[in-house]
Amino acid sequence: MLQAKLSAVPALALLAAAAMLSACSTTSDDATANWSVNKLYAEARDEVNSGAFDKAVPLFEKLEGRAAGTPLAQQAQLERAYAQYKSGDQPAALQTIDRFMKLHPASPAIDYALYLKGVVNFNDNLGIFAALSRQDLSERDQKAAKESFESFKELVNRFPDSHYAADARERMTYIVDSLAQYEVHVARYYYNRGAYVAAINRAQNAIRDYKDVPALEEALFILLRSYDALGMTQLAGDTRRVMEKNYPGSEYLVRGFKKSVDPWWKVW
Repeated sequence: MLQAKLSAVPALALLAAAAMLSACSTTSDDATANWSVNKLYAEARDEVNSGAFDKAVPLFEKLEGRAAGTPLAQQAQLERAYAQYKSGDQPAALQTIDRFMKLHPASPAIDYALYLKGVVNFNDNLGIFAALSRQDLSERDQKAAKESFESFKELVNRFPDSHYAADARERMTYIVDSLAQYEVHVARYYYNRGAYVAAINRAQNAIRDYKDVPALEEALFILLRSYDALGMTQLAGDTRRVMEKNYPGSEYLVRGFKKSVDPWWKVW
């Protein structure tokens, strides 16, 4: 029995040595192990500047850990969120931003965090599938657009003088126009398929919920055409008079539905 126990010792020692060698090998594989935080930050920024955002993400993550408790760690966290967003990992970017705002609610960079969160959600609507299908923002799911609007709204309300507030306001205007156009797009979809009651309901939603946006002209036109299609002549006449008063010389009344045009953000 004693001999059996003694014979097991060398085997255990070998296993321990192997584990130590494995740990040393793992450490040596990390080329950044002996880098200073300044060098780590500089290398991460170089990757960002060269467009290698996927390579910058783990560098910022390491920097956040090594510089924990310092302003540089906060900077690393925000820059990691930006790199995640630019590398196409929108969920990870939003998660990083939310974590930053939870951990550092009094940070002087909260305005930027809100702005970045708005931008990430705003651009979620402008992905590759939209490019391939030529879809307008208004033709896609609006959940991200609404979340984007809320981030920008919080930014301009809390930090009206922020460097990012002016751009946030412009994006808010575009989002509101887009949300109204979304209702009109759905109304047009129903109208084109002969579902006139559904078209009327969606057009009325746009008119009720949004004010002073370009989409309302087409919403009224869809109402007019839908009422005509249902033989509701009095409502059609009332709608025409409203259109002529609010949109004198409307192209819709002259030529009907317009062909779709590319929104300002399309660069392809």
